[in-house]
Amino acid sequence: MDELVERLSQEGQKVVVGGPSPSLGEFQRRLTEMGYVFVKFPDSGGATDLGVRVDEAATDLGGADFAKGTGSVHVEGTLTLNYVQVRCVADIDLTSLSGSGHLVALVP
Repeated sequence: MDELVERLSQEGQKVVVGGPSPSLGEFQRRLTEMGYVFVKFPDSGGATDLGVRVDEAATDLGGADFAKGTGSVHVEGTLTLNYVQVRCVADIDLTSLSGSGHLVALVP
């Protein structure tokens, strides 16, 4: 398996909302309208910022209050990293736009 994928597959990695304009409003828009979010692994030895296609069925926005900026979101989605198909699993606190997550390699 790819070394970066293997490293990011360890559970409990620190993650933050990534992308060009990380903000609560942009995160909400990407989750609810675009279906594509950025999840950044800042401690990956290069701050790996991944674009994730949101899996609506596995993502849970029920604990989030975007108007107040409180609660948390469980996000899951897929992407290809270094030619490896992976699922990104992350729990993001809306107050800090950070949380924990990891990747899961998908075997064909």
